Amino acid sequence: MTYRFQTHTEFIDWTRVAELLANFGLSDLDAATQQKVFQNSYAVVFVFDQDTLIGFGRAISDGICQAAIYNIALDEGYHGKGLGKEIINRLICQVSQCNIILYTHPNTVSLYEHLGFRKMKTGMAMYRKNQLKELEEMNFL
Repeated sequence: MTYRFQTHTEFIDWTRVAELLANFGLSDLDAATQQKVFQNSYAVVFVFDQDTLIGFGRAISDGICQAAIYNIALDEGYHGKGLGKEIINRLICQVSQCNIILYTHPNTVSLYEHLGFRKMKTGMAMYRKNQLKELEEMNFL
């Protein structure tokens, strides 16, 4: 199959973005908010199977020395085809001059270690109080 990759936010089905992120427990934000989130990001990658959005990711960055990758999601029907790795690699290319921090679900840590990311000993986070219980239950904390 031939997949199409896009590195801009034009012509995106934001409802699909919100659905995929919610499906994986990565975000409960609505489509309009997801649009703002991705449009305000430094780098984005979307992947399509013909005209259907099947995956995406984004990075925030100062564009000079620091970047963070967020919101990697790929429709489960497309797992195991190297598309998630390609999303990550295309984001890395867009921020290659930077140190890169990756924010991911606990279940996918080994995948990112395989791609060269390393666990940090000094990483810290501050979350909204209404999210703490859910994040603890999902083993984020």
